[in-house]
Amino acid sequence: MASSKVKVNCYYGHTYAEHPNSFEWQGKRYEVLEVAKDWQEPGKKFFLITTADNRTFNLCYDETQDQWWLAEPAKGGQTC
Repeated sequence: MASSKVKVNCYYGHTYAEHPNSFEWQGKRYEVLEVAKDWQEPGKKFFLITTADNRTFNLCYDETQDQWWLAEPAKGGQTC
């Protein structure tokens, strides 16, 4: 699956995008049940999340574009 732009509601404290709480994708709202993994690369933050309906996604925040991206990870660990 290709990456899609999404609207994300997230917790932020000292920095923006510390923990995604929910997101809207294809007209549906998804609640984040768990952040299984998070990591950073220069200018980007990544979150491997599980939703309340037991789906797994990669959420990516591109700090340079101030834009969130979403992808369903492939077995090889595809990222946004």
